[in-house]
Amino acid sequence: MRYVVDNIGGPLGGDAWQAAVTETYFPLDTEYRNRSEFKGALDTWSLGLVGVSRMRCDAVSYRRHRRHFVNERDASLLITIPEVSEVNFSQGSRSVKCDPGGFILERGDAPYEFWHGRPNALWVLKVPSASVRARIGPTERLSALSFDGTSGVAALFLDTVRTTIGHVAQITEAAREMTGRHILEMLCLSIVSDDRVLNSSVSSIRAGHLHRAEQYIRDNIKSSALGPQAVADACGISLRYLQGLFQDSDKSINGFIRDSRLDHCAEELTSTTCSSTIAEIAYRWGFADQSQFCRHYRARFGCSPTETRKQAALRAGRPTGGRQRH
Repeated sequence: MRYVVDNIGGPLGGDAWQAAVTETYFPLDTEYRNRSEFKGALDTWSLGLVGVSRMRCDAVSYRRHRRHFVNERDASLLITIPEVSEVNFSQGSRSVKCDPGGFILERGDAPYEFWHGRPNALWVLKVPSASVRARIGPTERLSALSFDGTSGVAALFLDTVRTTIGHVAQITEAAREMTGRHILEMLCLSIVSDDRVLNSSVSSIRAGHLHRAEQYIRDNIKSSALGPQAVADACGISLRYLQGLFQDSDKSINGFIRDSRLDHCAEELTSTTCSSTIAEIAYRWGFADQSQFCRHYRARFGCSPTETRKQAALRAGRPTGGRQRH
């Protein structure tokens, strides 16, 4: 799907821009030097889990307040890649500037301010927080971090975003979804290569142990044999010590494993190209009992797996009648 807002201007220029940005990302407020003369263009593309947009506009400031997301169920992260001039971002106690050649992360589930004082061109990615969390852990520690995209996997990540859009019109829906997952994986790889993503609320030694335990769980999340003792043995620490690490992060290890599996299941259920049944998806991600899986799923997401699949089909404009795949 491609949605274009082009040459916005005239007496309602700022109002039209705020409406377009809200529809593309989420509700927020905008401020301009001259609201009536503001001009910009916004192109968006869907790559399955990942939304990509290209924004060219005059100087602007965006503010996301708590009232904007109080009723939202699905949190998102924005990844902003400036192309022409610097951007500024403030969230919580952190403020950061990002020049062309880098990118910044913004949490959509907390108040923030984002602005650039000169005309700019930006690439912006919108990704589900749950998809990032399932791959690299809690997203709360990622907000307002600026990453260097001039070398290594981060540079490859940025190049892939730009190159993909040049070909997106010629590839199938399944290929777009696969490309979106590839971009998501490269984003996460870029993030975890930075030491700042380690949990700073505990000592460096405990943070290292927790990070390794979380990564072992993510690497082995499909295994039905995955459990607290297996994680402790793999990390060379005692089960009691392992349980204490997760208590420090306000979640039990069993809860972390279960929620990680549920996040992966939800990701597959929202895919419009996934033909697996709900039972097959649950089993693939380590759930041996489908009824137990459904209970945990509803407790975490507030709806059933079948309802998630129906909602995804409706968003894609597809019929939802007929036999449900259980």
